[in-house]
Amino acid sequence: MVNIEGDLHMTSGEGEGSYAKYSRRQTIVIDETKPVIEKAIIEVYKAILPKTMVVTDLGCSTGPNTMFFMSNVINIIADHCSKLDEHDPIELQFFLNDLPGNDFNQLFRSLEKIKTSTTMYHKGDSLPSYYISGLPKSYYSRLFPRQSVHLFHSSYCLHWRSQVPEGLEAGGKSLSNKDNIYISSTTTPLVVKLFKEQFRKDFSLFLKLRHEELVNDGHMVLIFFGRKDEDVYNGSLSHILGCVAKSLESLVCKGLVNKEKLESFNLPIYGPSDDEVMEIVMESHMFDLVHMKLFEANWDPYDDSVDDVVHDIASSSQNITTGIRSVLESLIASHFGESILDVLFQEFRPLVAQHLEREKTKYAVIVMSLKKI
Repeated sequence: MVNIEGDLHMTSGEGEGSYAKYSRRQTIVIDETKPVIEKAIIEVYKAILPKTMVVTDLGCSTGPNTMFFMSNVINIIADHCSKLDEHDPIELQFFLNDLPGNDFNQLFRSLEKIKTSTTMYHKGDSLPSYYISGLPKSYYSRLFPRQSVHLFHSSYCLHWRSQVPEGLEAGGKSLSNKDNIYISSTTTPLVVKLFKEQFRKDFSLFLKLRHEELVNDGHMVLIFFGRKDEDVYNGSLSHILGCVAKSLESLVCKGLVNKEKLESFNLPIYGPSDDEVMEIVMESHMFDLVHMKLFEANWDPYDDSVDDVVHDIASSSQNITTGIRSVLESLIASHFGESILDVLFQEFRPLVAQHLEREKTKYAVIVMSLKKI
């Protein structure tokens, strides 16, 4: 059985196979999220006028997204205070949260990049003082005292569930999702229902916990994978994780993976539609929905094109393979053993290439901004 808190973490380091290298923000992601973050920060500042603003990045991992976000916050506050001609700018307290298995040492070694980027941006202008602390704990639990946080941010995390859906594993044996590790065309309606229910349970809990921790008029900016239509079988996560499942099936046929091992392996993940997300937010009566948009991002993190053509299938399939491995290898290694990783992703790459020859599938990404009621 998958142990989320112990086994789920992105591949550490800064080498070729690391999450840091392949979690690059595409241009479209920056264009879609930066104005939303800026508006949330300014609204919190104007409404509360805090002497110290507490900002938390949930599921920070070790990649550049956290550095990008923190630099953004510092620059936005500095610009706003400069326009108001405030000589005593507020101080910023950042908390970087992720599961205990995250490589916090690498994360904190990279903090010097924030100082460099913000100093270059402002060229000698005064910057707000900022302080940074790590917070290793699941965000599906309470993290802070009541009404103590001004802004929560989470980037590419909330599609992860707190556990494999209840009912999919009993006594260590998979009940009804054989040969699949997520939702695919052969997944039964019962299993789909279990994935949906686990998302509803987790996201409802997440909203409740953050509502307790936010100050009045506090904001959240959340960015996570979803799907662009109501057909749960047609999500982009289903396509790419289906390639992982087929790769594992190939290893079963070669005698490298035990079939029962595969049948007992399900990923704790779910890509909701925007309607599913909105329904849970509205039912909570805890937040105003300030902004919500679904956009698409290429599977290949190095492909910034907006067309529907894959210009270099060999290069893109390799980039996608390395990126997916950096995300999933900790869970796969924990369940099947590290020895299968190289051969597994050797099987995976041509399957991705074949898919790209048929169509350029893109991730559906949900961006939302919420204000505490």
